Amino acid sequence: MTDLGLAGKSAVVTGAGGGLGFAFAEGLALAGAKVAIADIDAAAAAKAAERLAGRGGGALAVSVDVSDEASVQAMVGRVVAAHGGIDILINNAAIYAGLERKPFFEISVEEWDRVMDVNLKGAFLCSKAVYPHLKGRGGKIVNIASATVFSGSPLWMHYVASKGGVIAMTRVMARELGDDGINVNAIAPGFTLTEASRAAIEDAEHYGVARGAIHRAAQPGDMVGACLWLASPLSDFVTGQTVIVDGGRQFI
Repeated sequence: MTDLGLAGKSAVVTGAGGGLGFAFAEGLALAGAKVAIADIDAAAAAKAAERLAGRGGGALAVSVDVSDEASVQAMVGRVVAAHGGIDILINNAAIYAGLERKPFFEISVEEWDRVMDVNLKGAFLCSKAVYPHLKGRGGKIVNIASATVFSGSPLWMHYVASKGGVIAMTRVMARELGDDGINVNAIAPGFTLTEASRAAIEDAEHYGVARGAIHRAAQPGDMVGACLWLASPLSDFVTGQTVIVDGGRQFI
């Protein structure tokens, strides 16, 4: 792999026990970063770290509930102790699998709060906890949003709204953290063939393919290049941006 300046960097990827999160963690590890796989599913995190053992910078499994501040602080403390600091945060953890598509007026307050707690508050808490460790290190925060924000995808308002909040938060943090040498950007993936997506959408392999400029379904690996670029020194003068990676299904 081309040297991206990531060798020896310490990276935290939330929700990395599988799906897109694991793809991001694998890409960072192969680029030489020391990766912390942070996931609420401790067994999945351990299995993912085992898969990366001996590959690139390797991986550490850490259990975390991103919606709980104490859990997030404990996770950050463990990573700092193991890796000597943190240079990169990938806010990927989100509730997506298992969400039933329904009109917004049928979404319960409990379900709305649960999605917002993980998808939006989780990114806030992780960024807040990691900030002191990124400051002065040329730190990078990459928030994982969704292309559904731009398409207004119907029947899961809570998910789309939470990811819209992630983009808004990205812009505010970029303004606030520029003087600290921290870049904050977002990736907005289009529909991608993960385990969660296959469970959520019937005939997932063909979902939305005809709308794209590239006529195939997205694989998790298709998102990794944007993540590595935004996490690396190659993007040092890029901040507050949202990169849509959807095969050209929409242009803004």
